[in-house]
Amino acid sequence: MIGMQTKKNKICHIANSSSAVKFLLMDQLKFLQSLGYEVSVACRIDEYAKEIESKGIRIKNINFSRNVFSFWHPVAFLQLFLFFKKEKFDIVHTHNPVPGFLGQLAAKAAGVPIIINTVHGFYFSNDTSKLKRKIFILAEKLAAKCSTLIFSQNREDIDTAIKEKICRPEKIKYLGNGIDLEKFNPNNLPEDLGLAKESKIIGIVARLVKEKGYLDLFEALEIIVEKYPNIFLLSVGPTELNKKDGFDESVINKYNKIKGKVLFLGQRSDIERILPAIDIFVLPSHREGFPRSLLEASAMQKPIIATNIRGCKEAVEDGKTGILVPTKNPKELAKAIIYLLENPIEAAEMGKAARQKAIKEFDENLVFEKLKNAYADKLN
Repeated sequence: MIGMQTKKNKICHIANSSSAVKFLLMDQLKFLQSLGYEVSVACRIDEYAKEIESKGIRIKNINFSRNVFSFWHPVAFLQLFLFFKKEKFDIVHTHNPVPGFLGQLAAKAAGVPIIINTVHGFYFSNDTSKLKRKIFILAEKLAAKCSTLIFSQNREDIDTAIKEKICRPEKIKYLGNGIDLEKFNPNNLPEDLGLAKESKIIGIVARLVKEKGYLDLFEALEIIVEKYPNIFLLSVGPTELNKKDGFDESVINKYNKIKGKVLFLGQRSDIERILPAIDIFVLPSHREGFPRSLLEASAMQKPIIATNIRGCKEAVEDGKTGILVPTKNPKELAKAIIYLLENPIEAAEMGKAARQKAIKEFDENLVFEKLKNAYADKLN
C-alpha cells in the first residue's frame, strides 16, 4: 500500500496552538498515524494538550505569539531549531502564518530533509497596506525557499503565489480542505437551546475577533430585528482578547436593539450537534483561507451567507448554495439574511445543494489521499 512504512518515519506538524491542532488537524494526524508514521506536534499548549497526547501524539510546547510583529519570535525559532536538531524528523509540516514562517526556517536550519507548508490563507489581502503587503510577501518568499513542497487550501492563493513569485509554480499544489461527512450529517438531532420553536436562528462559528465580521453582523441584526423580532444569533467560538481586534460578550452592550438576541456558546467540540438548530449560517469574514466552518455548515445542509473573498468564494456557489455579499457592508448582509428568511423554500434548496457540494468536494478522504501520496513521493 502506498504510504505504509516499513520503519516508523518521524513527522512533526507545527501549528499555533493545541486548539488549532485539535480542531483543524486532528483527523489528518490520526490518518497519518494509521499509515504507520510516528507523529509529533509543536505548538503553544492550551487546554487541549492532554487530549492530543491521549491519541498517542507527542506534543512540544513552543511559545508562539499570534502577533505577527512580536519580539518573541526569535525565542520560538530557537525552540524549534533545537527540537528539530534533537529529534531528527524525516518530515516537518507547518501550518498558520507565524508557525509556518518560523517552522520552515528552523527546519531548514536544522537540516530536516523534507519540509512541507500548508497555506491556510496568506496574511495579506487586497485591503493590506502596500508596505505591509511587501513585508508579508517577502517573508513568504523567504520561507518558501526553505520548503520542499507547499500545499494551498484554496486555488486563489496558488494564483497569488505564482503572480507574486513567492515560489515556483511546480512547488505549490492544491490541497483543499475536508471534513468528516458522517459526523456532519443533516440527520443529526439538534441540541435543545431553550429557544421558542418560532424563533429564527442565525449561526456563526468563528473566533471572537473583529476580522471575522462580527461587528458587521451585529449591525445587520439591528436592521433585521425590526422585521423579525424573534431572531437570534448563535455564536460558537473562543474569545481571543490577546488579539488586538479581540472582544468579549460585553460588546453587545454597545448595541441598542439586540441585547438578549445573541447567545455566545464559547468554543465547542460538538458543533455537529448545534448546527442542526440553525436556519441560516453566516460568515461575514474580512480574510479567510478556506474556512472549515463553511464546509461543516454545507455538509449539514444549511444555506450560507458569506463574504465575497478568497476561500469563501471557493466554499460557496453564489445563488446556488448560498449568497456572497461584500465585506464590511452590514446593509447588504442584512438584505441577504432577510431574503433567505422571506424565501424558505429557496433557502432549503440552497441547503440541499450545499450538502451535495460537500459530498463532491469537501470529503476529508480527498485531503488524506493527497497527503498520503505527497509524503510517500517525497520520502521515496
